[in-house]
Amino acid sequence: MSKLKCGLIQMALKGDGMMAPDRLRERMLEAHIPLIEEAADKGVQVLCFQEVFTQPYFCPSQDAKWYAAAEYIPDGHTTRLMQEYAARHRMVMVVPIYEEEMPGLYYNTAAVIDADGRYLGKYRKTHIPQVAPGFYEKYFFKPGDLGYPVFATQYVKLGVYICYDRHFPEGWRALALNGAEYIVNPSATVAGLSKYLWELEQPASAAANGVFIGAINRIGREAPWAEQMGEFYGSSYIVNPRGQIEAQASSDKDELLVHEIDLEMIRQVRDTWQFFRDRRPEAYGPLTA
Repeated sequence: MSKLKCGLIQMALKGDGMMAPDRLRERMLEAHIPLIEEAADKGVQVLCFQEVFTQPYFCPSQDAKWYAAAEYIPDGHTTRLMQEYAARHRMVMVVPIYEEEMPGLYYNTAAVIDADGRYLGKYRKTHIPQVAPGFYEKYFFKPGDLGYPVFATQYVKLGVYICYDRHFPEGWRALALNGAEYIVNPSATVAGLSKYLWELEQPASAAANGVFIGAINRIGREAPWAEQMGEFYGSSYIVNPRGQIEAQASSDKDELLVHEIDLEMIRQVRDTWQFFRDRRPEAYGPLTA
């Protein structure tokens, strides 16, 4: 299959951080269902949501109440529900949620579901920031321990990288070497701290590795942390292996971005820029010393 129709959903929080995690989960799932149905109507084959999509970005706090937002994967409610929608619509789905492996052990994770509803596996966010102001993720997440899996879905070889991971080029390269053709990066990133990198790093990574990348960001201000954090600016996009952004969402509204990519471009680009041929792994030892 050469042509692939991709969908990205960006969304504002439907409530505020004073609400209970289970109520917020209910509201966010309810808000996503119409956009999932719209994606199906438009023929989307691979759909991805934003980072921890059923909850606020609660990491400006260090409040233990948010541990209750975590779910088991694949046996939790959200993963099972998305398996039903994936099977119904013949749609691959990337489902980023807060994962509980066991009480007291939590990860920032994305479940990957194939177009027949089968759970294929998960990626756990590798790089966990502790950046002031507001990104106190080490309180909530253990660093991922599953490496850089690539999922052989019915439509595409799919990789996942999550938010802060995007600042580390090694993971992009590992996913590409593992066979990824399309990599999604669900995020929660705000104006100010790193917005100037939003349209720099992922296009550069797409070009350096000859892959398509889907970058997803949430929108709006989330109480009670809005003054501390600022505004999530959306601007989700899909970038091709030449580093060119082919389609982009708005900065300020709930939106399903749908775009068809041509996977044949991967071969065309890699046959021109022979980065994998010209790599010198034997010379890179100091990078891991």
